[in-house]
Amino acid sequence: MTKGLVVLGSTGSIGRQTLDIVRAFPDRFTVVGLAAGYNAALLQRQIDEFKPAFFYCADPAAARRLAGEAALLPMEDMVQADGVDVVMVGTTGAAGLLPTIRALESRRAVCLANKEVIIMAGETITRLARRRDAPLLPVDSEPSAIWQCLQGEPRSLRRLIITASGGPFRSLPQERLSSVTPEQALAHPTWRMGRRITVDSSTLMNKGFEVIEAHWLFDAPWERIEVVVHPQSLIHSMVEFDDGSVKAQIGPPDMRLPIQYALFYPQRLANGDIPRLDTSSPTSMTFEPLDPGLYPCFSLALEAGRRGGSFPAVLCAADEVAVQLFLDGSIAFTDIPRVVEGTLEAHQASTGESLEDILGADLWARARAGEVAGSLPPSLK
Repeated sequence: MTKGLVVLGSTGSIGRQTLDIVRAFPDRFTVVGLAAGYNAALLQRQIDEFKPAFFYCADPAAARRLAGEAALLPMEDMVQADGVDVVMVGTTGAAGLLPTIRALESRRAVCLANKEVIIMAGETITRLARRRDAPLLPVDSEPSAIWQCLQGEPRSLRRLIITASGGPFRSLPQERLSSVTPEQALAHPTWRMGRRITVDSSTLMNKGFEVIEAHWLFDAPWERIEVVVHPQSLIHSMVEFDDGSVKAQIGPPDMRLPIQYALFYPQRLANGDIPRLDTSSPTSMTFEPLDPGLYPCFSLALEAGRRGGSFPAVLCAADEVAVQLFLDGSIAFTDIPRVVEGTLEAHQASTGESLEDILGADLWARARAGEVAGSLPPSLK
């Protein structure tokens, strides 16, 4: 049975790998829509190849130049179009929030790779998915691993154990972190990802995000979610049950596997392009306790998640601004948590129950984060 597919963020890492799955199974998908940011040249090639009915480009001038028969359509309208069965949300940041809500309202299956959507509006998104009986399928590697481990199991969880590689600076002395360059932060030891998530992996902000994701996606109490350092990135997460049994999802660090699992759920199909775990040579799998004191962004994320309301939306926006400022060379690597913390401290929280609350907190936090960055002492920049 052919599925009508919309790919949001089609030129990004998740979007490109989603289209790799479409290429591997050309008879199983019809690409109805493609949406991208500012990489208009790649989007044009994707439009030429997959011939979607609709497209979106964040650059208005580039959008007017794109050729072909596809019609320009906003993302929140594209996900509701006739013939759409499944939506891959591969954008980053707040851009994915409204399209996700509209897709769930229309009872489309949502493959969610955008962490920020569930961080910003976890209660809203999960409640809407339940009310509309719309599948909400995690694509992010760690939530996908937990989801796979929970299949066929009774509700008897003792722990959700999220693994972290520790990033490229796991062994770097703390006093040297202030001199870390964007190029160094983007050189992740095991994963190949987009720029922002790669930096988030080096600060471990991404692991704080994943704890919040797990809380909402699996209705898990905060105290039952743990993070351990697993440098090899082979075990993507584990679940411990009340009887002491532990299930793990294991495989090479490649996002195509969780993408394909979400697209075809509950089927598992063979795909020769996805690497397999090599058990023919010696392989070590080690664990180390996570020291939160070494990763202030991780601690800030947990605090914001527990406080709830509009704090998680502020967390996401402040982090996005801080990471971009670091990549632009405007602040130091160690300023990222300072910008996030300063923004959170200045926030007067709302309930975060409405879309207006969430988007308002996002806009406020972006402006405030820029102000915090600008007010940092010169010695810290």
